[in-house]
Amino acid sequence: MNRPIHIWLVEDEPAIAEVVADYLRHAGYEVLHLLHGNDLPARVRAAPPDALLLDVMLPGRDGLSLCREIRQFSRVPILMMTARVDEVDRLLGLDLGADDYICKPFSPREVVARVRAVLRRSQPEADADAALMQIDESSRTVRVRGEGGWQALELTETEFRLLQALAARPGHILGRAQLLEHARGQEAEAFDRAIDSHIKNLRRKLAAARPQQSCIHSVYGVGYRFEWQDA
Repeated sequence: MNRPIHIWLVEDEPAIAEVVADYLRHAGYEVLHLLHGNDLPARVRAAPPDALLLDVMLPGRDGLSLCREIRQFSRVPILMMTARVDEVDRLLGLDLGADDYICKPFSPREVVARVRAVLRRSQPEADADAALMQIDESSRTVRVRGEGGWQALELTETEFRLLQALAARPGHILGRAQLLEHARGQEAEAFDRAIDSHIKNLRRKLAAARPQQSCIHSVYGVGYRFEWQDA
């Protein structure tokens, strides 16, 4: 028997939330409705849902800041909902790590279709990545599956943060500014070109464990993308 799929809906307008939740439940999903997201990161850390529908304009903490924080530690699919339809907000939401962006007013059927699409995209990637790499945030360790079995990588704190950020969004491009923000810490440099040096060292360590494939790819003039490919 398949386990239920849990969708969290963070929306402060009860009328909208009720309609969307009804459609999602009718589609077979378990829905938890939250009126605000002030404690959302802690909830996601404790027991992450299968997908998160997150309104941009919320009382207390706004959806964009919540999305940014959650992306630091989780790859749960996030769909942003907003009435702010200008292009800057749309790109900002996706740049912070959202998987999709739904503009109000919207059809509840469209929301259900978008949720299904995001779940389809995310699950195969998560399964494939987990079979090749294990990232443990609590112990700050990374293991890669090579020809001889699982191998632990000796990474600096900055290298760990960069790999964690990239692996959280497989197939997506992260710019140097984004990666620098993830990497800030004792070892982080104050300029974005330092990211290139850290990535070079990280690639070398990954290649030693799994020479037949590479997973960090340069996107000229933009940044880097995480995706397993034959070397």
